[in-house]
Order: sequence, then C-alpha cells, then structure tokens
Amino acid sequence: MSIELVQALQRQLHAQLIETHISWVLLDGTHAWKIKKPVTLSFLDFSSLTTRHRLCHEELALNRRLAPSLYLDVSPISGTAEAPELGGTGEPIEYALRMKQFDAGALFSERLAHGQLMPDHLVQLAEKLAAFHAQAPQAGQADDWGSPARITRPVETLMQGLQAHGCEAACAALQPWLQQQAQVLHAIWLQRRQDGWVIEGHGDLHLANAVLLPEGATAFDCIEFDPALRWVDGLSDIAFMAMDLMAHGHDDLAWCFLNAYLDVRGDHAGLPVLRYYLVYRALVRALVARLRADQGGADRRPDYLALALRLSAPAPARLLITHGVSGSGKTHVSRLLAREAGAVHLRADVIRKRLFGLSPTVVSHEVVPGGIYTAEANAATYARLLDLSRLTLQWGWPVIVDATFLDAADRHRFAELAHCLSVPFTILHCQAPGAVLRARIAQRQARGGDASEATQEVLSAQQVRAQPLSSQELPHTLTLDASRPWPAGELAAQWRAMAG
Repeated sequence: MSIELVQALQRQLHAQLIETHISWVLLDGTHAWKIKKPVTLSFLDFSSLTTRHRLCHEELALNRRLAPSLYLDVSPISGTAEAPELGGTGEPIEYALRMKQFDAGALFSERLAHGQLMPDHLVQLAEKLAAFHAQAPQAGQADDWGSPARITRPVETLMQGLQAHGCEAACAALQPWLQQQAQVLHAIWLQRRQDGWVIEGHGDLHLANAVLLPEGATAFDCIEFDPALRWVDGLSDIAFMAMDLMAHGHDDLAWCFLNAYLDVRGDHAGLPVLRYYLVYRALVRALVARLRADQGGADRRPDYLALALRLSAPAPARLLITHGVSGSGKTHVSRLLAREAGAVHLRADVIRKRLFGLSPTVVSHEVVPGGIYTAEANAATYARLLDLSRLTLQWGWPVIVDATFLDAADRHRFAELAHCLSVPFTILHCQAPGAVLRARIAQRQARGGDASEATQEVLSAQQVRAQPLSSQELPHTLTLDASRPWPAGELAAQWRAMAG
C-alpha cells in the first residue's frame, strides 16, 4: 500500500520524490515530508504502523538537537492509499515527519559534487559537532553502550551482510585485521567508555546528512531506530564524515574536518581507535549501497570496500615539527600541510590551553592567575606534545607538531622519539621578514578568536633567545619563506620525499 500512497501524495503536492533504502521523502518546494518504508532489514523493523509512528516522534526530538529549524512536526495521514489526506482527522493509515525544505545544493554531498564544499564549511561543522558531543549525555555504568561487544557486533553483522552480497574476497582480506584490532583495542574501548567518551551522538554522519543552512553548517537525519547505533564513541560518529570524504577522493577535506574536531574536543588521545571506526563506517556505506541496489537504486557509490582495505593497511608514519618565531606562518603552513599530507596536526597553543582546562579561544590571562606561559607551563606543553606524538605515531598516523621549537633541547627530544620509533623525522623551518612578523601579530590580536596569545613583546623575546638549527639538523630541514605564495601540494611532496 505504501508506494501507492506515496505516489498519490506526490501528485497532490506536485512534489519531487527522493528514495532511500528505508524511507521516501517528498519535496514540495516548502516542506520535506519523510515517510518510513514498511520494511524489515537485518538492522531495523519498520513493518508496524505503531513503530513507524513512534519513531517519527523519536526522529523529530533527536534531530532538533542539531537542526531545530528544520524539524517541524509529525503529521498523520488519513484517507486511503489512493486518496490520502495529509494532516487529516480520520484514522491514520500512515505518518509523515514534516521538515522545512532547504535550498537545492545545500547538502554537503551536493556541494562536494559541484566543487563548492570548502574547508571552512567542514571546520564549522566539526566545531559544532565537538560542542554537541561535549554536551551530549554520556553512557552510564549501568548500560553497555560503547562496550567492546557493542562495537564489534555491528561489524560482524556488516561482514555477514557483505558476504551475502558477493563480497567474500574483500571480507576475507579484512577479517584478520578486524579480529586483531578487536583484541588490541579491547582495554582502550573500556577505558574510553569509563572516561566519558561514549555519548548519545548522531550515528549516521555521512555527506548526505550534513547541510549548509543560512545559520551555518549542521547535521540532520540522525539514527532514531536503534539506540545502539547512536550511543557511540564520539570518534566513531566523526569517523563517518571523514571516511565519506576519503571515499569521494578528498582526504584533504577529511583531515581538515578531523583536525578541527580534535582541536575543539581535545580528544587527541583517542586516535588509537580512529582507524577501526573509519573502516567500520566504510563497511556501513558499502552494505547500504548494496541494499539500495537491491531495491532498484542506481549504483553510483564510491568503492567503500576498497577504502576499508586501504585504511586497514596504512602507509608508514612520519614526524614533522615546525620551527620559527610567532608570526612566521607555522600554524597556517602546518595546517594546510596536514590537510594535504593526511596528518594529525598537534598545535602547541591548543594543547597548552587544554592543560589548563581552557578551550582554544579563551584568553588565558583573564582566567588563570599568573598566566599559562611560564617556564613550567612550557615544559608541560612540550611534554604533552611528545606524549601525543608518540601515541599517534605508534598507531600509524603521520604527525605534524606545530610549535616554535626555539630550544634545541626540545627539538632533540622529538628527533629521539622518531629514532626510537624508526619513523622519518623532518623540521619545517618557517621564516618571514620582521615587518611581516609584527604585522601578523598585530592583525591576529585585533581579530581575536585565535589560540595564540603572542604579542610584540613575546616576539622580541623569542628573537633574542631562539637557538638556531644546527648543522646536524639542517639535512632534515625544509625551509619556507611563509611571506610568499607557496603550494601545499609541492610542500607535501617534498616532505614525502624526505621521509621516503
């Protein structure tokens, strides 16, 4: 009955019909009417009208957390399948979730396809999701959300589904890695659950579920039908968007998104679990694409299984540290390099504030007596950067450490870390004329909202005490005049060549 009802509503509303594997959406130019398909799949059961009604209200409430302007109400549909009445007073035969229709081309998937998805959009979304995760309810000790069994069970179900769809070879190649990771990560998953990183998140954060609205970037259409898919580690939530960007050939945007989220959320210590979650999310989309194909949908998917295999066999890790005084372009250069090279970006200004319980843009001297730039704070910051670099490298991710590194002793400690872990070590020396340094600091102070609190006095002090690179360091150094145009791709290639 439902397809006849949907087609009748489409004619009444003069609407465009969009179909997914679990729903129909009618777009009438003002509103979007979402109707759940009466389907039963391995991961959901929409066969009952009572269930569909309940889940419409659940979806309304959950999605108002991130997109309150989009989600309006649940409308009953009465009448008959041939002559349905939206909002009718008779006995409901179906229910529709009424949403505000956003502009065509606003979806992140659409913007990416048209070359209009910009790094700033992903930074904005990452910052919103980081704040959302920080305020979300955390899994309690009485339930098992985020337990190892809850994490691995859906992966096993996905593998069974993919095998049933003819993907035996890829599944056989992935299975040993998944089993090994489940053993290695078991204690880490338990600890992350205990530490509050398992939250009631979104659960379905792919490109077609993120949108650029007039008020900014946000996510919508979260998982409502299974709490287990929504109560997840925050990095599992975030991994979905990063994975989808990678699958569409935009690793640069994926790392822009990941690093922006990590800076705001302060969860760099969670990087050991990220790769598993990226692979898991790739498997989700691989199975969804095949289920949609079963229903007659067009097969225009990226090769998510190929991505899962690539992520399970990462390239060797490598370490790069920056060197230069404030205003020399270290953060701008290293941020763009991290995007281009697919690296974790550890920024000293952000890590320092985290040590004092501050968000990156808080002005520290207004809230911390004595400030956060003492000798003891400097030592603690570099020690934390060293610890995070070690952890990140050990789990197979390239790392860029963005700090002044004016003291030779600090540089030596990171060089020793790279030597001990047998990973390539590179120094990126950023320089610019004095007038440019001073102008940049003045502009940054006037603009505000940056993690750096460097002043002209700080710059002068740095220039006096800076210890130059030694003859032993220069062979491992890339030197960049950051006052002139420079191509990120070329710099990334130089880093790869030096690390190779």
